[in-house]
Amino acid sequence: MGLTPPQSPPAWDHSAEDIAKLTKESIDKNRKVQDEVGALKPEACNFESITLANAETELDEVAEPLSFYQNVSPSKELRDASNEAESTVRNFGVESSMRLDVYHAKVEAEKNIKASGQWDKLSAEEKRLVEKMILDGTRAGLALPEKERTELTTLKKDLSQICLEFSKNFNEENEVITFTEEELKGVPKDVVSGYTKRTEGDKVVYDVTYKTPDIFPIFKFAENPTTRQRAQEGHESRLNINVPLLSKALGLRRRIAKLLGYQTWADYITEVKMVKSAKGASEFLDDLETRLRPVGVKEREILLQIKKKEHEEKGLPFDGQFYIWDYRYYDRKYIEETLDLDDTLVKEYFPVSVVVPTILSIYQNLLGVQFEEIKGSTWHPEVQQFAVWEKDAKDESGFVGFCYLDLFPRASKYSHAAVWPLLSGHEANGKRSYPIAAMVANLAKPTPDKPALMRHDDVVTFFHEMGHVFHGLLSKTKFARFHGTSVARDFVEAPSQMLENWCWEPKVLEQMSSHYETKKPLSPELIDKVIKSRYVNVGLFYLRQLFFAKFDIKVHTDQEDADYTNLWNDLREKISLVKAGKPCPGQGTFGHITGGYDAGYYGYTYSLVFAADMYATVFKADPLDPVRGKRYRDKILRVGGSREETDSLEDFLGRPANSDAFLKELFGTLPAPNL
Repeated sequence: MGLTPPQSPPAWDHSAEDIAKLTKESIDKNRKVQDEVGALKPEACNFESITLANAETELDEVAEPLSFYQNVSPSKELRDASNEAESTVRNFGVESSMRLDVYHAKVEAEKNIKASGQWDKLSAEEKRLVEKMILDGTRAGLALPEKERTELTTLKKDLSQICLEFSKNFNEENEVITFTEEELKGVPKDVVSGYTKRTEGDKVVYDVTYKTPDIFPIFKFAENPTTRQRAQEGHESRLNINVPLLSKALGLRRRIAKLLGYQTWADYITEVKMVKSAKGASEFLDDLETRLRPVGVKEREILLQIKKKEHEEKGLPFDGQFYIWDYRYYDRKYIEETLDLDDTLVKEYFPVSVVVPTILSIYQNLLGVQFEEIKGSTWHPEVQQFAVWEKDAKDESGFVGFCYLDLFPRASKYSHAAVWPLLSGHEANGKRSYPIAAMVANLAKPTPDKPALMRHDDVVTFFHEMGHVFHGLLSKTKFARFHGTSVARDFVEAPSQMLENWCWEPKVLEQMSSHYETKKPLSPELIDKVIKSRYVNVGLFYLRQLFFAKFDIKVHTDQEDADYTNLWNDLREKISLVKAGKPCPGQGTFGHITGGYDAGYYGYTYSLVFAADMYATVFKADPLDPVRGKRYRDKILRVGGSREETDSLEDFLGRPANSDAFLKELFGTLPAPNL
């Protein structure tokens, strides 16, 4: 293209000392601005004088990239410094949120703005900023007496540290579980060849990490039920270190909610979500569970019969139970038997080297942008860096932002797939500041036998996460606070969930598949089987999601501490319809609960209602149509959180959202009552 971006990408060459120094400087600078606002006389408080949006954004612009190192840096020294920096910033955030002088200045400013007639001259986004700033103060407890405010500050700082430690343990976890070749019978050879092989006594053994590309094939393919059980129990127990941390976090949240005058933490959290209350979230989950349970019971019975038959054929004992380590294995066998669909064969059509550029290309065409790879500074040699431009960019005004892709597993790196909005786009002093998004994934690496291949599940995940990347890149708001995925937490997944539908469309599957040897796309027959597999055992799949959501809501509405290991296992058995062996501390692996989805996991399923409606109403007829893509870009992505999500949905759909498409998708019909 030959165009130069109007903004340079960040340098990724910090030392541990730099991280500490830059963090301190940016906090000091922000504190100075707050001091100035807090010292204003009541009559001097107006929109310009109390808008701390720019100062907050400047702090984020330094802090976000520095705290990102802990998830991706190969250097332990940098990861530790990054974690320490985030801890410092979080503590400062708590301190800032509790400043009474600044809150009073905001309250005075709102009065003055309305009394002077300036309110009517503010844009809708500016009005929303004022309202949210006041609400932040009230929800932070600034209307409380001093004693309670002091206690609240301490509790919030303690909670912040515990959540940080929980996620650090998650990233640093590097355990392995060891199996013999015989125990790994059934696991595809290309997967086994990627395990670390060594000799133990007179036996050859394989060390398997708990990273997704290593452990999941054992859940799905290992023929020996004891192998699957050991893998499952090891995976569930790998973060036992987090168990006491979660108990502490839940106790602190109960105390904070009480001080703030909320009955439960879930009520406090859902107040600013689309669902509006813990009762609303619980009713949604209960209603969906009632509908799904009969479907799940039937599905489990079918899988149990397949298990019984296999155990009889192999002379294995059969106790009539369906265990958690049976679920993925027999789900796969059922798909293979009923649809004649082999997951391993499908994987051969999705080499990473083909899928990644094709998905990027699909998004670029749909949304009218282009990616240009650039060779700049990154945190690891495998990371790809892109400058993103409008499709028809002629000069720097067509610049959109920067994007990083960090796709392969390595030691001490974040172990799932997620997107970090490193910088939010915004306007400051009449000048645009551009967004930066980083996607971190753990796709399989090449093995001695085969190139890096993706399961269809991985393709769906990648498509989903790229949806978050584009939400971050294509949002265009005045204030960083409303940029991109800064929407209500129970809507944030909807755009990405909607985009998953592309991975089940025949022409898209054909476009992004290419057999690693023959280079041929998936055949129409295979495509048909892949699409049919989407809703196989949908009851058991969603009951598993409901288990996570109901555990999350329960621990955030209960008033007393509990044995969370027992609760985790009992609830899963009751809701997901799978038995456990020994109770394992799986709650220690539930990263969402300390990572921003507390009392919010229901949002994954709740937002599917909106995702299904958006797709069925606008995109289904022609999913790759750039005209529809532009409508989506303008009415959903561009506005971010600068208006109510229900308004964005109504604007996009041409009517209020409803759950018809979601229920039809799940059940093929519309069972009453409506969700």
